[in-house]
Amino acid sequence: SYLEACVFVGETERAHHFLLSQHRVRSRRKHLNTDVYNIMMKVWAKKGVLNQIGRVFILLEEAGLKPNLGSYCAALECMGRSFNCSPKIVTRCLNQMEKDGLYVDDVFSQCVFRQDERDMVLRAVHIVRPDYHPSLNANTNQSSPALVQDYYSQKEDHHYPRLDFTQMELQERFKHQLSIEQACTVTINSVEAAKPVTENMGKMRELLADQRAHWQKILLQAFRDSKMILANTSTKDYRLNLYPYLCLLKDGEYIDIMIQSVATLPPSGESLKILARDLGSRVYTKYSVRQKHQNQMLDKLSAIYNKYTRVLAKDTKECENLPREQWCKLETEQRSGPSLQGGESHWPYIVTLELGTYMVDLMVKNLKINSDILNPAHDRKLIPVLYHMYAFRSTRQIGFIKPHPILSQMQQEAMETKLTFDSYVMPMLCPPVPWTSVRFGAYLLTPTKLMRTVEGAMQHDVLLEKCQNLHPVLDSLNQLGNCAWKINKPVLDIIISIFNDRGSEKLDIPPPLTEAPRIPHFNPHDPNYTASEKALMKRQVMSAKKKYSEMHSLRMDALYKLSIAHHMRDEIFWFPHNMDFRGRTYPCPPYFNHLGSDVTRATLLFAEGKPLGAKGLDWLKIHLVNLTGLKKRSSLQGRLEYADTIMEDILDSADNPLKGKKWWMNADEPWQALSCCMEIANAVRAPDSTQFISHFPVHQDGSCNGLQHYAALGRDVIGATSVNLMPCEVPQDVYSGVAQQVEELRARDAKSGLKIAQVLEGFISRKVVKQTVMTVVYGVTRYGGRLQIEKRLKEIDEFPKEHVWDASHYLVRLVFSGLKEMFTGTREIQDWLTESARLISKSGHTVEWVTPLGLPIIQPYHRTRNQVLKSTMQHINLQINHDTKERPDTVKQKNAFPPNFIHSLDSTHMMLTALHCYSAGLTFVSVHDCFWTHALTVDTMNKVCREQFVALHSQPILQELSNFLLRKYCTSLPSEARNKKYQECRRLMLLLAKVPQTGDFDLQRVKESTYFFS
Repeated sequence: SYLEACVFVGETERAHHFLLSQHRVRSRRKHLNTDVYNIMMKVWAKKGVLNQIGRVFILLEEAGLKPNLGSYCAALECMGRSFNCSPKIVTRCLNQMEKDGLYVDDVFSQCVFRQDERDMVLRAVHIVRPDYHPSLNANTNQSSPALVQDYYSQKEDHHYPRLDFTQMELQERFKHQLSIEQACTVTINSVEAAKPVTENMGKMRELLADQRAHWQKILLQAFRDSKMILANTSTKDYRLNLYPYLCLLKDGEYIDIMIQSVATLPPSGESLKILARDLGSRVYTKYSVRQKHQNQMLDKLSAIYNKYTRVLAKDTKECENLPREQWCKLETEQRSGPSLQGGESHWPYIVTLELGTYMVDLMVKNLKINSDILNPAHDRKLIPVLYHMYAFRSTRQIGFIKPHPILSQMQQEAMETKLTFDSYVMPMLCPPVPWTSVRFGAYLLTPTKLMRTVEGAMQHDVLLEKCQNLHPVLDSLNQLGNCAWKINKPVLDIIISIFNDRGSEKLDIPPPLTEAPRIPHFNPHDPNYTASEKALMKRQVMSAKKKYSEMHSLRMDALYKLSIAHHMRDEIFWFPHNMDFRGRTYPCPPYFNHLGSDVTRATLLFAEGKPLGAKGLDWLKIHLVNLTGLKKRSSLQGRLEYADTIMEDILDSADNPLKGKKWWMNADEPWQALSCCMEIANAVRAPDSTQFISHFPVHQDGSCNGLQHYAALGRDVIGATSVNLMPCEVPQDVYSGVAQQVEELRARDAKSGLKIAQVLEGFISRKVVKQTVMTVVYGVTRYGGRLQIEKRLKEIDEFPKEHVWDASHYLVRLVFSGLKEMFTGTREIQDWLTESARLISKSGHTVEWVTPLGLPIIQPYHRTRNQVLKSTMQHINLQINHDTKERPDTVKQKNAFPPNFIHSLDSTHMMLTALHCYSAGLTFVSVHDCFWTHALTVDTMNKVCREQFVALHSQPILQELSNFLLRKYCTSLPSEARNKKYQECRRLMLLLAKVPQTGDFDLQRVKESTYFFS
């Protein structure tokens, strides 16, 4: 990244000397790879200096490295720029390439080109091969996994959904989105702007505006002075220096980023590490956008996107290609010019932090405010706006940056009406760019990773780059991202009215800070207080400060979400998606999306409406009852009948949400329930409810989905029945089943005279055990389970608080033993996975596997290595636990394998469902194991969901996992039989080969199970 930064800002000499300084020292040279040398080759290629490229080739040889496609690409580009280049030189270059097993076609298909580089390379090739044309083969589906071979080979019946926009409208939307991403930030109105402006608010806003203008000038001068010092620092040894990173943007852009960070700093402060990371990341994002602009890729992106809209627009001919396939086809046809994919390398985490720390240091040293700005006094002096202080988190001392209380007070009283966000925080105003590779997709310009990983972890990227058949995973992400959304305005307006009043704890709307408990003031040196009184007062102060900080955090989070929703109230928008390392998918915008809380979900509707049809109204009613949390053990018919009996309450909730009977407020998910009440009211009042156009997303939830996958893997009849894989008249509720079993064991112990069992009489409910049962399958330990149960018991007002610890300890033991009896097959598989991971990590390897859809997964848990970032402010200790040079963390590897493996299966099931719903023309989105679609298409989605679960588990998943692990970890036995490694390897082989036995459950029964997802 340092070399690239030097080159970007025109510091060629600095870059050249830095490369030589690293190359000449053997200990540093080993950290260099061919791509690093290629950066300098590209510089000389641009200048047409062929002899310098020859020298870099010699350096490569000295380093024991081989030239790659990028090296030859730079050499050919240089030859293309030289008007009198000898054909002999070009021929020699092409011959050497082929000797190294590389071919010209590969240069054009695999290299990343900027500006006119492709044309220059082609010009060089034409010197000796005038008839040469790069191959236009765009094989978009190299080899599909068995599960989706038919999906990609038999497309005759596919009917991909269209958006309700003309091609021209989509092209206009693209232009708008492009301009937002080029700006990198978006400023919107806060929902608090609706409040009347008092005299004091106006005064504070004016004061803040004046201060910021002053700070801008001060910071700009300090930034330039500091940069000048760095520029003139002795460069004898050419060590890495921040100077090039401070030249990537205009000076004013760095200052804007800093001033913006001051505006959003919470009163309680922020850790230096997080603040520095955010500042460095913002610079990187802006730099990436500038890089794309400089590489002249915007025109090409616009041309391809404008043609791509034909796949999605309502006024174009139906296309048989998936969005990814169409984009690849268009890109292949428009080969000339710069590449759209890749090119920019991600900065090392340490560089991002170092740059951010430098910016924080500038702010702390230079931002000042008058001490009497709020209350004029005689002893006026300039005081720092920001303070660098330390606080303990557990046993660790953390550096914090805290604003002066004067600034916090000014910001609080000003209640400013504008909020500024990074552009990627906002939903997109046009359909996302389809993911076509690991390096390209989602936003138009903002760099986005396909796989979310821990900062600095690279092993996932390496695995993904090697993978040739990722297309089903990419297509499912594209399908989720292509769902268009709009705002539910009536619900949003009610939420904002409560938010701007005093909030509501019951309805999960955080109150303003005026409602926070007052922080008591006391003088710790006052002799009138006893030691115990002082200790009590200190605790009260700490508790009040903690409460204030939590309330501020929750309030700001709600303010951001509601302000974004309000800003988008008249828009149609999209959420691009990416995934975590297990394949679980997430919307990229972090604040406002459908994975959010009940409040956020209630404000979202599908942009496309569909008529309810014959059964749509019934599904809306069933969905409403599901949201109340009542009737969990009732059949669908029972829930429907219950909805009809409370129709008066439903209509009253819709008509008078805040002044009527407020029935909706008692639901488990009150805001989604209110939204559903309004939809039902509109539908029943329509002239013909079957023709009523509904935009409402109806949910179908997996029944303890993790246990469903375990039961299917083990073909466990008892387990399958308890989690609704088997058809039943009424839904089986595994949580109630476990609660009942625990109650029986408790009653028996109480009879035997066990005190804690007697205390617990009448307190064991579904709610107390639910979270622990749900998370046991995802690897929760007894300790974690005890904490969950403790939390639930504390929520019961009548339960004696002095018995909470003993009761939670006792109950977690009963829950675990109850589950062991109910799910014997599950336990066996879990134990096999855990022990396999333990032996694999003991042998020095991390656990890897491949999902049935071809996604490679690696667990990034290694022993922690401490790295210290030394800055002028403080030393920042980075605890790095993903360094592949360190040994695997055996405890994390073994504990995480069962839950991660199951997560990878539930994501595979979701992706399969997404693909098949898309080809059937359905709108489909998911929140992990909760699937959403229109009321009209619930039955179709349910059919697809069941068919794909059966298809997934009809694969020999455990056997294929066993085969993969044996190939990966047991192909080479140590030669010495008495060797300890030999014994361990043999033990691992025997364990992996011993796949758990399966039971007699018939998977096909899932297709008939009404309550599998319901």
